[in-house]
Amino acid sequence: MDRARFRGIFVIVPTPFTDDFALDEAGLERTMAFCLAAGVHGVVTNALASEGGYLSEAERRRTAEIVVSAAKDKVPAIVAVSAPHHRLAREFARHADAIGADAVMALPPTLHPSSVTDIRAYYAAIAAATDLPLVLQNVSGQGASTMSAELLAQLVEEIPTARFVKEESGYPAQTVGDIFRLSGAKLEGVMGGRAGKTLMEELRHGVSGTMPACEIADVHVALWNAWEAGDEARARHIFQRILPLLDLEATYGMPLMKEVLKRRGVINGTVVRQSGYRPLDEMARAEIAAILDDLTEFMLPDYAPRP
Repeated sequence: MDRARFRGIFVIVPTPFTDDFALDEAGLERTMAFCLAAGVHGVVTNALASEGGYLSEAERRRTAEIVVSAAKDKVPAIVAVSAPHHRLAREFARHADAIGADAVMALPPTLHPSSVTDIRAYYAAIAAATDLPLVLQNVSGQGASTMSAELLAQLVEEIPTARFVKEESGYPAQTVGDIFRLSGAKLEGVMGGRAGKTLMEELRHGVSGTMPACEIADVHVALWNAWEAGDEARARHIFQRILPLLDLEATYGMPLMKEVLKRRGVINGTVVRQSGYRPLDEMARAEIAAILDDLTEFMLPDYAPRP
């Protein structure tokens, strides 16, 4: 994967489950069909919005296989290989390589905060396991090991395959600018995160694109295409229309993402494995419906929200 292909809307593909919490392979295939129809520029599986940490090792391999197969010869597919220890992450990376992924992405060691020494050893082990380009993912929050722009720049210089960054820490847009300022020519691109909530500011700092969850993939693509066409006014108009849903997503998380995908006819159920979210009530669902009605003009007609 090169700089030219690491650009645009790379959606995180959520993992659908059946009512008994089993992996819904047919639902995942339909989700991929929706993402591709929406015109996304790339896909990412087994990441945070995929509930990757709530999948068994066998499930992570299977979801990666489905996503990579569906994306083949269409758009780049990135497999997240984040794990608590590099021994686990490197095995996920080897599998991603074997099935034809275009890149791997990894948070620093998960579950507990890590030292800089831990982080360096972890990314070096992933790079030793595969020649695939490595996306360094930087987040803030409970249990996260947030990396400074200085450390990210050093990792890009030190780790042979580390060529890209996904930045979504405390001040993401300014940190993007810092990463570019501190990094050399080896850095090939930085993507934003946080569901695209700070994309317009990040664009001022030169981001390659953003990695939101996929429930309104077609709307994100419409925004990006407007920006690429030089129509900043339209891009900002779409951005302002998206923000209410992204604000709700920040509150309700996975239940909202899957509720939207269900309303759009992509998946059959809204079961989540990730703990800690308050279920949607009647009022939340009514607000989601109202926001989706306001976004319909930017959506694919075949995936218009259903009552």
